[in-house]
Amino acid sequence: MALLYSIGIYIAGFVIKLLALFNSKLKMGVVGRSETFSKLKNALSSNDRTFWFHCASLGEYEQGLPVFEALKSKYPNHKVVLSFFSPSGYEVRQNTKIADVVVYLPMDTKPNAKNFLDIVNPDYIIFVKYEIWPNFLSEIKKRTSKAILISAVFRNSQSFFKWYGGFMTSSLFAFNHIFTQDENSAALLKKTGYSTVSVSGDTRFDRVLNQLNTNNTISFIEAFKKDKTCVVFGSTWPDDDKLYLNFINDYSNRESKFIIAPHNIKSAYIASLKSQLRVKTISYSEMNDKDLSQYNVFILDTIGYLSKVYSYADIAYVGGAAGRTGLHNVLEPAVFGVPIIIGENYDKFPEAKTLIDLNGIKSVSSSMDFESTINTLITDITFRKEQGSINEAFIKENQGAVIQILDYIRI
Repeated sequence: MALLYSIGIYIAGFVIKLLALFNSKLKMGVVGRSETFSKLKNALSSNDRTFWFHCASLGEYEQGLPVFEALKSKYPNHKVVLSFFSPSGYEVRQNTKIADVVVYLPMDTKPNAKNFLDIVNPDYIIFVKYEIWPNFLSEIKKRTSKAILISAVFRNSQSFFKWYGGFMTSSLFAFNHIFTQDENSAALLKKTGYSTVSVSGDTRFDRVLNQLNTNNTISFIEAFKKDKTCVVFGSTWPDDDKLYLNFINDYSNRESKFIIAPHNIKSAYIASLKSQLRVKTISYSEMNDKDLSQYNVFILDTIGYLSKVYSYADIAYVGGAAGRTGLHNVLEPAVFGVPIIIGENYDKFPEAKTLIDLNGIKSVSSSMDFESTINTLITDITFRKEQGSINEAFIKENQGAVIQILDYIRI
C-alpha cells in the first residue's frame, strides 16, 4: 500500500503541474512548491533551533494560531517554519509575523520529506486538524521527532476507520499525542489502538476570545452604520447570495444597514454582485470622500477586516453552507453575542450543530425561510439579544484548549 501511495503522489504531482497551465490557483501552488527548499536554506542555518507548524489552509492557520503565538512567546529564540498545503492559506499569510519563513509543503514523497526535515530539523512539530501525510509522518517517526496533532476531528466515514485504511491509520502513530475537538473523535482513535489522545476542545474558541482584547474599532464602518441595525453577511458565496439578495432589494425599512463581505473579492465578482443590488451600494475600494451614511449596502471587497466588522453586527449571516463549499467560521460573530443565520449544509461542523440545538444559530434552506428568520430578528430586539447571549456563553464555556495543549508540550 505504501508503494501504491507513493506512486499515486508522483502521478498527482504530474497531473497538478499539467492542470496548472490552465488554472491560476494550481499554478501558485506549483510555483510556490518549487521555491520551498531554497527559501528554507536561505532562512535557516544548522545552528538554529526551530519549530515547524503545518496547516492545510487559512482556516487551520487561524485554528492553530493561539498555540503558535503562545509557543513563540515562551521560546522567543526558536525560529518558526510555517507551511501550508493550499494557496488560500499561503497567499494570505505568507508575511505573518508568527513565522520566520513561510513555505508551501512539498508533495508528500519520501525524498521531499527527508530533505525538508534535514533542513528544518525541528525541535517540535505541530500539525493542525486534518493534515495526515504518510511519507512525512513516516520520516518524522523514524527520527523520533516530537510531533502533535491539535484540534483534530475524526469521523467514522474516514479511511482511518475502514478495513482498507491500515496504511493511513499507521501514520497517526507518528504523533506523540493527538488533541481532539470532541469525545467521538477520541473514541474513534482509541478503537484503532491509538491511546495517547486527549479531548482538549477547539482552539478556535481561545482564538476568537482573544478578539475581545483587541481594538475592534473601524472608522469607516462606524461612518456607514451610525445608529442603525446592522446585518453582516460574512464569507459569502453565490449560493448564499441567492438567499439574501432579494430580501435586501425588497426591504422597505431603510433604517437597517447591510455589510457584505464576500469570500471572492475579485473585481468581476464584485461588479456582478453590485449589479444585482437595487439599493444604494458602495464598496470599500470606492469609498474615498463619500458620505457612507447615505448608503444602504457596504461591500467589503478587501481582506483583514471581517473579524472586527462582526463587532458592529446586530445580526450575522455566515456563508458557505448554502452550497457545498463549507461553512465558514461561526465563532467569529458568536463571540460578540450576535445571533447567526447559516445555510442548510452544516453537518460537518459540530459547533454549528450545537448552536442550532441551543437556538443561537438558525439554519435556512430558502430565500423565504431566510426572509422570515431575519425579519423576526430585526423586529424582535429581545429575541435577538437572547439568541446572541446563547452564542456568547457558548464561546466562554468552551475556552481552554490552548492551556491544555501548552501544558503538554515540553521542549
